[in-house]
Amino acid sequence: MKLSGSTTPFAVLGHPIGHTLSPVMHNSAFKALEMDAVYLAFDVAPEKLSGVLPAMADMGFGGVNLTVPLKETAFHNLEHMDESARRLGAVNTVEFTNEGSIIGHNTDGDGFVMAVKEAFGESVSGDRVLILGCGGAGRAVAITCAAENCSELMLTDVDGARTERLAEELAEISPDIPVHTIAPDKDAWAEAAGRSNIVVQATPVGMKETDEPLLPPSAFHPGQVVFDLIYMYPETAFMKAALEAGASASNGLAMLLYQGAKAFNIWTGREPAVQAMRTALESEVYA
Repeated sequence: MKLSGSTTPFAVLGHPIGHTLSPVMHNSAFKALEMDAVYLAFDVAPEKLSGVLPAMADMGFGGVNLTVPLKETAFHNLEHMDESARRLGAVNTVEFTNEGSIIGHNTDGDGFVMAVKEAFGESVSGDRVLILGCGGAGRAVAITCAAENCSELMLTDVDGARTERLAEELAEISPDIPVHTIAPDKDAWAEAAGRSNIVVQATPVGMKETDEPLLPPSAFHPGQVVFDLIYMYPETAFMKAALEAGASASNGLAMLLYQGAKAFNIWTGREPAVQAMRTALESEVYA
């Protein structure tokens, strides 16, 4: 069954869908490029996903984004996957091909790499990287840094077992990259940060304005790059601590932007309207 009308629908699926910025970002791009398309949000439970995706392909959807926990569900159920999804072990973008295939992609790694390059004018290649938080986002960043040939990875999380699992995974997929686990102790984190070229904050700490930064200014130093994945404030508490010490710092809004831009390109084959997407995101988040 095909949807009536000429408008091509796209969507983000989640359970629960919660607050998402994807419709704001993609609908602004469709408008800027004068495309007859619309981006919608649907609440889909994990056990329903295997039936929903083929149905959406049959109805003429142009592509789909997935949020947690559907990223892992798709990874374990899709037959066809791009190397990006295989490498990160999760799917956040689904492509429907003209030949009828459903292909899983993951654009989170591309989003991180492009955001770091834009903010600091460099890649992570050859750098010693500390990642605070080894959950879904931290894991994706760690695997991406290894793929980009960082010189060393230091990992830490309040859940020490989670840190060890990620370190073991990285040892298998990137055996040439030294990986060290840091004890869940703020003094140990500060010491590791002092030895790092790049510090990535990938925990939820800082999502509330009252949250204290995980590290004090004394943990940072000039010439260092600090990237906080939290994006709801132009300058997070973690960033402020780093900037006070003379480090360079950026939040995660550009990562959200560029992972979405990569998905847009996969679906449409067109260059995304990045500036329109950025303006829409900033207006929505910082208003």
